[in-house]
Amino acid sequence: MNLRIIYLAFISFTVSLSANTLTSLQPGARAPSTFEELWQDFDPRKDPLDIEILAAWEEEGTVLKVVRYCAGTFKGQKAMVAAIFGYPVGGTNLPALVNVHGGGQYADARASISNAKRGYATISISWAGRLSSSQYKVNPGTVKLFWDNQTDHPDYKLTTDWGAVDGYHAPCRHPDSASSKIAPHELTLDAIDSPRNSLWFLATVAARRAITFLEEQPNVDPDRIGIYGHSMGGKITVLTAAADDRLKVAVPTCGGISDYQNSSEIYNATLGDCVNLSHITCPTFFISPSNDFHGELYDLPEAVSLIKSEDYGISSGPQHNHQDSGQYIISGFRFIDHYLQGTTKPPAMPQTILNLNAKGGIPEFSVKVDDSQEIASVDIYYTQQGGPSRSKDEDLNPRYKFWHHATAKDHGSFWSGKLPLYSTEMPLWAYANVTYKLDAPESATNYYYSSFTVDTMNISSLVEMVTAEDLQEAKVNATLKESTVIEDFTGDWKQEWFTYDPTNWALKTNKLYHPMWQAPESDTPTVKLALKVQSAEPNTMVIRIDSHATSVKLAGHNQLETFTFQPSDFKNASGDPLENWNGLQQLELAPAISISSKFNDNGITKTDRLRLGSQNWKGGTPVFKELSWVLEVL
Repeated sequence: MNLRIIYLAFISFTVSLSANTLTSLQPGARAPSTFEELWQDFDPRKDPLDIEILAAWEEEGTVLKVVRYCAGTFKGQKAMVAAIFGYPVGGTNLPALVNVHGGGQYADARASISNAKRGYATISISWAGRLSSSQYKVNPGTVKLFWDNQTDHPDYKLTTDWGAVDGYHAPCRHPDSASSKIAPHELTLDAIDSPRNSLWFLATVAARRAITFLEEQPNVDPDRIGIYGHSMGGKITVLTAAADDRLKVAVPTCGGISDYQNSSEIYNATLGDCVNLSHITCPTFFISPSNDFHGELYDLPEAVSLIKSEDYGISSGPQHNHQDSGQYIISGFRFIDHYLQGTTKPPAMPQTILNLNAKGGIPEFSVKVDDSQEIASVDIYYTQQGGPSRSKDEDLNPRYKFWHHATAKDHGSFWSGKLPLYSTEMPLWAYANVTYKLDAPESATNYYYSSFTVDTMNISSLVEMVTAEDLQEAKVNATLKESTVIEDFTGDWKQEWFTYDPTNWALKTNKLYHPMWQAPESDTPTVKLALKVQSAEPNTMVIRIDSHATSVKLAGHNQLETFTFQPSDFKNASGDPLENWNGLQQLELAPAISISSKFNDNGITKTDRLRLGSQNWKGGTPVFKELSWVLEVL
């Protein structure tokens, strides 16, 4: 071969290697084993962004653009991340936000539109390839068309292209790709066990490059950039805030506090939540619903103790699992507003004291609140369905813990409430919520990009946790007893029920999961569930227990009616009846429900769906009188 050709080929090969953002580690190499080593070779500003604009339009006073930007070049192939960038029409010198979607979710234009109305530029990144907007939509089917390069298909669209690596999720391109896996395969960056093989690393690279994208926008103030994300996006928010000191504020929701138990020591030392939380220096607001399965409440005290910033806050919706209603979500946006727009700082977290030696052997919970803003209410919540350790072996299903509500009395300098217990053989958890009135109603979008407007915000305390042994040593008395009356619907009963949509009267409760209100055991009588209710107009009402439901016809005219149910009255989406009252978790009363049941049909997973009731409810909210167990002698 001509020496000149060999030389040029060598130069071309060298340039190709040097063009890689990160060098792929081969067998025999050493993988990063600390947080510092993981990020030492990555400069988020180094590579050109190579921005592509796929669509652009205006909507609700917001300039919207579907873009792709270069996350980096890996194994010789460029990775392009799709995103929706938006900002208020005519906006200049804007504070800006990176929005990170969760697993199975989409980058969504509604985040950019809502944030633009609050004065922000926003880039909602699609690390998984899905996009939702009025002008450009990419669903999982469209992502598959992109993977298969079916450019002739009418639904084909450009979207996130991870090139030679797999940063996708739900689904991943490679069956062995997963956020917590670091083993090599053909679509990983490194050919050895390495934290850089995890999609957590790749998604964080995408988020850090999104910060660079914002920095380079002429209408963005590069010194006022924050980040927020939900679920997997909450984890990515923590990873990004830990690695990138350009961020001035971070709000992780339902994630980033419970990823501790990976079997790989290298993973824990690089991508685990403990090490990343300990590197966060920017103000951070944690939104952690009390029953969330992904960012579990008992991990929050440690998370707060690990971060290096002294500016932090918490909001924890009682009974909620992996989503929240507006008064909890708005607290995170208000926290962002303070640090990026200079608005009034949200009130400080309430400080609490749990006294196990109170009079009568009934624990007392005291709350010192920040009264710098008008207080609407102080509420105390406590549960015995869980363990003070973060070991999952010591915990019941976090989704269905029932939280008792304790009335808090105002003593001037502090508030307090009694916590009567069911057992001293179970641990005790307690925390406080302080609801503050807003000066004017505020709007934003929730974790799944539906809009809401609220006139209150919530600030929570850390949860206090004590063991059963602590209760016994303090000689606490168990004063609560089993009851056939599940709910009498008097007083502050709604505090022990919950909804994610306050515009709808539907309510849920986890009371059936608590041993106090489980169905009585009896061999002779038949146990039935009874509900007393009255409606102003004739309507159909639905009662759901877990994945089974039934409906009743209400006569209306405020006539008090009693309905009784046996297990077989409740059917799942496939028409199968509820077998018995054992192991119940959640009950819902609603004008309408939709439930689904998955089944296997010759190796193919299919789904049945059941819809009961109607959203066209007539008249006001129904009046409930009693929900109870009744024994009918055969």
